Amino acid sequence: MNREIEVQVKSGWPMLVLDIVLHLALIGLIVWAVLHTVHHQALTWTGLGLFIGAGLDLIALVLVSVGFFILQPNEAGVLLLFGKYVGTARREGFCWANPFYTKKKISLRLRNLNGAKVKVNDKAGNPIEIAAVVVWKVENTFAAFFEVDDYNSFVTIQSESAIRHLASSYPYDSWEDEHAVSLRGHIDEVSHSLERELQERLDKAGVRVLEARLSHLAYAPEIAEAMLRRQQATAIIAARQKIVEGAVGMVRMALEQLRAENVISLDEERKAAMVSNLLVVLCSESHVQPVVNAGTLYS
Repeated sequence: MNREIEVQVKSGWPMLVLDIVLHLALIGLIVWAVLHTVHHQALTWTGLGLFIGAGLDLIALVLVSVGFFILQPNEAGVLLLFGKYVGTARREGFCWANPFYTKKKISLRLRNLNGAKVKVNDKAGNPIEIAAVVVWKVENTFAAFFEVDDYNSFVTIQSESAIRHLASSYPYDSWEDEHAVSLRGHIDEVSHSLERELQERLDKAGVRVLEARLSHLAYAPEIAEAMLRRQQATAIIAARQKIVEGAVGMVRMALEQLRAENVISLDEERKAAMVSNLLVVLCSESHVQPVVNAGTLYS
């Protein structure tokens, strides 16, 4: 059996009334027995019966009192009878159950696991630092108590293991293939993948994962500077490509408009010179100084 059995427990208030009655009865029996013994100056059978009745009342009182327990909202009580699992009580408030039950409380509230930073190699072999925040709660109290030794420690260890496996399954960034799923560029997809893997790992502990998100992602310090230069170079190359594409389009548009409006007739050599000058002006990173040619292109 690896499933939870929910049991209904009694309200503690009627049993509290019984507990008070037993207290009053115990006091009355003891007083009556003492007065009867003092009056007869000896312990008679009646007095002995009263003392026995007081003893039995005391035993009943102890049994009733032991059965009380309190459950707060989002808290459950796991009930055991001489080591055997009986069920789980989820009724909140003042409750009473069999006094021979062992009652172990367990919280059903949401919990946050702020994972520590772990150093691991990504899919491309680059050392990175990664951490995650996991929101989880106990769903199956039987599995949480009896399938694992300590479910809190189990969640912590399995979360770290899942993070390491996730980091080794994806590259940090998609340098070579811009369509590849990467840790930095596809946060939502990576988080869903982490959540699914965590749920598979923690099912056996009766834990439900509500959310798992990366809280830290960076290159390891020993390669961070080199990777930053690589990112900067990649960004510069991408920017220059866009500039060149735009410049070529503008040059083409200028030549087509000059030809369409018959502003000037240009041979191939003049077109080449014009294209060269326009590309220099449009693609230059600094301000271009104009040069006035007093002669002609051929002299």
